[in-house]
Amino acid sequence: MALELRQQLKLSQQLVMTPQLQQAIKLLQLSRVELEEVVNQELEENPVLEEISDVEENRKAEAEAVVDEGIPESNSEQTQEVAEADGLAQIDDWQTYLQGFSQGGSMAESFDDEDHPSYENLLTPKTTLSDHLMWQLNLSVLDGHDKVIAASIIGNIDDSGYLRTPLEEICDQTHSSMDQVEDVLYQVQNFDPAGVGARDLAECLQLQLAYLGLKGTLAERIITDYAKELEERRYQVIAKQCKVSVDDVLDAARFLSSLDPRPGSQYSESDIHYITPDIFVYKVGDEYVVSLNDDGLANLKISSYYSNALSGKEIDSETSEYIQEKMRGALWLIKSIHQRQRTIFRVTKSIVKFQREFFDHGISYLKPLVLRDVAEDIEMHESTISRVTTNKYVQTPQGLFELKFFFNSGIGTTGGDSVASESVKNRIKEIIAEENEKKPYSDQKIVNMLRDDGIDIARRTVTKYREMLGIGSSTARKRLF
Repeated sequence: MALELRQQLKLSQQLVMTPQLQQAIKLLQLSRVELEEVVNQELEENPVLEEISDVEENRKAEAEAVVDEGIPESNSEQTQEVAEADGLAQIDDWQTYLQGFSQGGSMAESFDDEDHPSYENLLTPKTTLSDHLMWQLNLSVLDGHDKVIAASIIGNIDDSGYLRTPLEEICDQTHSSMDQVEDVLYQVQNFDPAGVGARDLAECLQLQLAYLGLKGTLAERIITDYAKELEERRYQVIAKQCKVSVDDVLDAARFLSSLDPRPGSQYSESDIHYITPDIFVYKVGDEYVVSLNDDGLANLKISSYYSNALSGKEIDSETSEYIQEKMRGALWLIKSIHQRQRTIFRVTKSIVKFQREFFDHGISYLKPLVLRDVAEDIEMHESTISRVTTNKYVQTPQGLFELKFFFNSGIGTTGGDSVASESVKNRIKEIIAEENEKKPYSDQKIVNMLRDDGIDIARRTVTKYREMLGIGSSTARKRLF
């Protein structure tokens, strides 16, 4: 067979992910906090992009803007920018384009940074567990190489106060013997808070008992020799082995449960993060109104300085090309943010239509809903709906929920209908909350109670939902005191 080279023409269609399309998809799936970070970064890197600071003028512009399906444009400039962004690739004469470009908006008032200290300088830094332990180490009698070992141990203690690193690694890190490390660890375990530096829960509780002067008590014996039996609540076995009454074992178990299993948590660096809703749903009369939350999101515009510079004759071609590139990126960012807000609005509006009974009566009336239902309703792809509903939150009359919350699989009922899985989880949670803690319901008992409510569900499904709710088995929930 002869080999030869030849040329031929071929026509084909393929989907190309342009940088602009990639940016739009990226912005669509970002959370509100992440979006604010991206916008702030663009404001720093793109000189053409500016934030409109005159709030009153901006709101007036929103009220007078063209309304598309009930969505106000963010401002008159943005309306024009978004409308023309699709044709940017075909614009060659930027002077002609800029002649009709609105330059409204005022610049932010300047102020002297020296007269206004930064917000960070007004905050008191929170003391971490490591800082607290190092402060005690510097006040201790340890010095020389022992202090080096202690610093290594403290550096390996986690936020809960436990030393998870094997002592062999501490020996290698500090070039020390096992006896030296164990001696220094004993000193560190005497630091505040009581129980810090323990290698497991049993040792943590033992250290706290020693701190309270309760060494040699029944509680220490139980946690040292019968931790497994205590975990399984086999109090009679413990009483028989220790030759004490069950009441004595219960008293000791009750006291052990009052100790702190995570002594380092009081110095945890984790802060409470409050969720800001992306959208609101209000009830006005008999109807629900969907409203975007634009508070905190920067209102962007094109810098009049650079647009005027581009219109001038004095700039060279290289500078003109640079400004055009930055302007094109700024307009695409404005368009992408607008499209993101518009899509969130449409998805939420569709969810309200499907889940009307939930908004009226609560979680018990949540209906089964899948991404395809909303996708077909607003004529979008399921992947788009998935991106929109991730890390986006809506404030409703029933509370604050992630948009993904409203999508649930269906559980069959004895009447032939179906009920949302979230409604079933909520019912399981209610049943367990009402049970007698000394005689908790088994999973099979919960199955029977759900069937009495008309919900046909398997026991393994109840077990799965209970575990998803973070609720233990009937044995783990049982309380004898």
